[in-house]
Amino acid sequence: MTPDWNTEFRDRMTRFEAHRLSDGAGVSLSIKIRVVSGCFHREHSPHAYSRIDQWLKDHASESSDFSFEEHESGPELLLWLAIVAGSINLATGIVNLVAAIIKARSDGVNGGDRPSAPLELIVRRSFSNGEYREEKVLRVEHHERLGADEVESKLEEAIRKMADRPDTE
Repeated sequence: MTPDWNTEFRDRMTRFEAHRLSDGAGVSLSIKIRVVSGCFHREHSPHAYSRIDQWLKDHASESSDFSFEEHESGPELLLWLAIVAGSINLATGIVNLVAAIIKARSDGVNGGDRPSAPLELIVRRSFSNGEYREEKVLRVEHHERLGADEVESKLEEAIRKMADRPDTE
């Protein structure tokens, strides 16, 4: 029997968290860049992934802050955000990577990648009781251009909502 999506997500987050539990108070989250329909992976989006791979290579020193996961529906970043004095600090590198992925998708479609369906930027969190929650941050057409500032403000708003919820209720 194939596990359902929620089980796979919870297991992925649990594996990621196992490496982060010694990092102090914080919360683990997923930032998913998901295509609305069709696929957004290497086979169908080679132009986009060549740009994403280049960004990851150029910023390898920042890769300890997150885990980059590839899925047929689009990339996912698993990250641990420390909570210091009630404040959450989203690393600039994460924001820039998300903006770079969105731009890479647009550039890839312009270069011939298919399909060209819109992307959704989603923040997700898994809870110890087995539940998960997701916030759709924004929807981006392949021809839209977004700056890192807009991506950052939308992500921070969604992350605050996720992080403010206690792990158990």
